[in-house]
Amino acid sequence: MIAGKGSSTFKVYNALNLRFNIEMLIVENNPSTKKFLARRAKRLGYFKVFGQVLFQAIAQKILNMTSKKRIAEITEKYGFDSTPPRREKLVEINSINDNASIELLKELNPDIIIVNGTRIIGKNVLENINATFINTHAGITPKYRGCHGGYWSLVNNDIGHCGVTVHLVDKGIDTGEVIYQALIRPEKKDNFITYTYLQLGEGIKIMKNAISDELAGNLRTISPMTNESKLWHHPTIWFYLYNRICKGIK
Repeated sequence: MIAGKGSSTFKVYNALNLRFNIEMLIVENNPSTKKFLARRAKRLGYFKVFGQVLFQAIAQKILNMTSKKRIAEITEKYGFDSTPPRREKLVEINSINDNASIELLKELNPDIIIVNGTRIIGKNVLENINATFINTHAGITPKYRGCHGGYWSLVNNDIGHCGVTVHLVDKGIDTGEVIYQALIRPEKKDNFITYTYLQLGEGIKIMKNAISDELAGNLRTISPMTNESKLWHHPTIWFYLYNRICKGIK
């Protein structure tokens, strides 16, 4: 399993390891924040990125603080376990696309690589590692590629596409062929933060199904719920506040 340093990584690892005995968890270090924001500003514009940073620094922090009870409820429902793995099962790398990472994967020679929250996996990795790369995406692809698919579907009054996808990894951004998709049903007490916990719980379920299919030699891809395709990004703080006040989307 290869993953970023997100809060979901150990939860996913522990849930899957109970059933499949994951050989190794490879965790990618976070990229430089300064360089990351500079690249994003080039694509989206400095004003928009400034609004995204304010949202993450202010609104997300407040939502995390006020959502502890609901997070605990969802954690209990799905049995999330955030315990770190044993040191011999954990390797840290700078980037999944480094030559050293490719050599490590070649040495491990896995049949399946589970992906969780890494940067975009490069062509050189996908073409040099003879394994099936399977990713969980917090959104219904291809309609809600990118970030926060659950939130954006609610903003668009599109509850029929508020969910999670397990898909094969290709060179695009969440464009790989779909294996399974599942919907979530947020309650009034849910918000931007807790949508992702619901997606995580349902995503782990369908990831287990995908791994079982691949191990049995009968993995199949399916037609997605919709063929509409769009890449979504973090909301700005003013966009979030507008939709919270005017639409009640928390």
